[in-house]
Amino acid sequence: MGVWISAISQGLLFGIMGIGLFLTFRILDFPDMTVEGTFPFGAAVAVAAIVHGINPIIATILAAVAGMLAGLVTGLLATKGHMPLLLAGILVMTALYSVNLRIMGQSNLSLLGMKNLFNGKWMSSMPPYIGSVVFGFVVVTIVVALLMVFLNTRLGQGFIAAGDNRNMARSLGINPDHMQVLGLVVGNGLIGLSGGLVAQSDGYADVSMGVGVIVIGLAAIIIGEVLFGELTLSQRLIAVVLGSIVYRFVIVIVLDLGFSADDLKLVSAVVLALSIILPQLNDRFRLKRTLRKGVQSDD
Repeated sequence: MGVWISAISQGLLFGIMGIGLFLTFRILDFPDMTVEGTFPFGAAVAVAAIVHGINPIIATILAAVAGMLAGLVTGLLATKGHMPLLLAGILVMTALYSVNLRIMGQSNLSLLGMKNLFNGKWMSSMPPYIGSVVFGFVVVTIVVALLMVFLNTRLGQGFIAAGDNRNMARSLGINPDHMQVLGLVVGNGLIGLSGGLVAQSDGYADVSMGVGVIVIGLAAIIIGEVLFGELTLSQRLIAVVLGSIVYRFVIVIVLDLGFSADDLKLVSAVVLALSIILPQLNDRFRLKRTLRKGVQSDD
């Protein structure tokens, strides 16, 4: 039972990363490769700050700020440096590997014996694993609520418009480049926040913990869309988090089937591929069946 509850907790924390990726992947319509550097960047900043005696809450905020700075650099490279977005993200991701090593002073930094958001007094007073689920739910609720408010402001609507059609947005007096930078800053801020929280939950930060996280984020987005279908933008934010939890359940089932933990990256890629391919195959099958019925009715 504890494994399933832990999966919900991890799903909530990674769901924040999924929401950050959703802003660039779905609204701005490009995959931001900065994610694989930003996630461990947030983790490294949070853990290093806690090890140096900084309050865990402040350390978590610093993780989010670090992610925002990474997104800002990617955005400036793409808009002011006129660099392809994919390349800008890859460059920042690569540079952050060295930055993370500098921050931690080593490839892996532990929180053993250190107080963090997941081992405080209020957390220990709750049943095992339940405290982390409650905490994750509270953080996700705050994040989703703030984003809903933001996306319904004039600035948020301009951000959505720039993602839908850059030329139309420009004709309305909206600067698409500014909106692109804004999306990268906010999205990577959430990814850095997620990295800081996951690191505290796991009890350590590692420079390689960002490898493959973009696949996890995309899987959360795609699974949420496949399971819940047509939704409003606000509902899609919630669907991403639910998709992240479902993805974690899939991982637990895969491990129960006897697969090794070393196979998880492969499993993640397969789950993402199936999530994309199966709905398309289903749509094609329905279309063919509809056409056949049309032909038969004509006869």
